[in-house]
Amino acid sequence: MNGDCLAEQLRQTKINQDFVICRECLIEGDLIADNMADFWKLRARFIADTFTISMEDYLRKSKAEFEKLNSIPENSEVCLWFENDLFCQTNMWFVISMLSNHKKIKIYRVFPIVKSSADFWNGFGISDAEELEQAYFSKVQFTKNDLKLGRELWIAYQNSDFSKLGELARSQSKCFECLEEVCRAHIDRFPKDGTLGRPDRVVKEILETVSTEFETVFAEFSIREGIYGFGDVQLKRIYDRQMQSGKHA
Repeated sequence: MNGDCLAEQLRQTKINQDFVICRECLIEGDLIADNMADFWKLRARFIADTFTISMEDYLRKSKAEFEKLNSIPENSEVCLWFENDLFCQTNMWFVISMLSNHKKIKIYRVFPIVKSSADFWNGFGISDAEELEQAYFSKVQFTKNDLKLGRELWIAYQNSDFSKLGELARSQSKCFECLEEVCRAHIDRFPKDGTLGRPDRVVKEILETVSTEFETVFAEFSIREGIYGFGDVQLKRIYDRQMQSGKHA
C-alpha cells in the first residue's frame, strides 16, 4: 500500500491487517541499474542525499518492505492501495513489476472513494474507516493484460521512453484510471524544446501572480496540479529552483 499514513488509517478498519508498506518516491531520482541489488543501492543513495534518512535506514525500512513481496504465499489475495496521481502510479507500476513473477496469486486494485471532483486527487487521505472498507469491497481484479500493461509502464517510465509511455497511455484498463493524463503529466516534465517543465512553469506562474510564501505556493500547486501528487519535499526543490532563478523577493 502507498505509505505509512494509509496503513495507520486501515488499522482502524476491519480489513485484513497484513500490510506491505510502500516507502518510496519513484517519481524522483535515478532508476536505471543492471540488477535489483544495484537498484536498491542506487535508490538508497538518492534517498540519503535527498531526505534526512541514512542509506542503512532506507535498506532496513523501505527495501525490506518491498522484499516481502517476494515471499507472498501461493493463492494469496494482494490488494494494491494506490491513488491515481503520478507519485502513486509510478510506485504502483514498480510493485506490479515485482509481483509479475507470482503466477498463483490474485492481484486487485483498490481505488479511493471520490465524493466530489474537488477531492479527486486527495485520494485515501480524506477517507474515513467506512469509506476505506467500501473501497476495499469495490476492488477490481487485474487481468493478465492489466498486469502486462503495468510491467510495460514501469519499464517505459524507468527508461524515460516517452514515446512508449505515450503509446501505453492510450491503453484501456479498468485498473488504471486517468492513465493518459498521468503519463502526459510526466512527459510534460521534460519538454523537448528546452523550455521549463510543467511543474516548474506552474510554480513560476504562482510565484509571479499569487505569492512567494512556500505554504501558499504548495497549496495552490496542489489545487492546480494535484495530478502529480507531489509532497512538500518534491515541490520545495522546484520552489527553491524557481526562487533562485527569478530572484523573487
